[in-house]
Amino acid sequence: MAAIAAGAFRRTPIERSDQRVAWDRTDQAFFAAGACHILAWVCRDSYPDRSIEITAVHLPGEREVFHTYAAWDGWAFDHSGWNPEPQLLAVNADFEGQPLTRLKITEGLAEFCEKYHHRMPNQYWRDPLPRARDYVGRYVPPWA
Repeated sequence: MAAIAAGAFRRTPIERSDQRVAWDRTDQAFFAAGACHILAWVCRDSYPDRSIEITAVHLPGEREVFHTYAAWDGWAFDHSGWNPEPQLLAVNADFEGQPLTRLKITEGLAEFCEKYHHRMPNQYWRDPLPRARDYVGRYVPPWA
């Protein structure tokens, strides 16, 4: 699957305010907007023998990140599966209409969530970890 901009799946006001409504979206929409960080950490944890990094992007001059993904050796994994990282960055920059700033995330999930105002797994309507593990398992990694 070709990379699709995360912004194409932005949550509506009701999806932002009601976790059950947000949960009921398709897997791709759920992991594009609202749980991309959960998917990135699950991807990294699914391949402990690989040096997978957590990466986020934000608009220049803004502190908040709007999309998080896993990155390995020029590849990126997010709601669109595995794609060349430059392609993922380009479709998101094109969608947003401006260049993006790439940020390597070095803190753990809890610290990331606190710093960037994202939800921890226990703050979702249901546990997103099994759903994320299933989603990661649908895609063949580039080294396979």
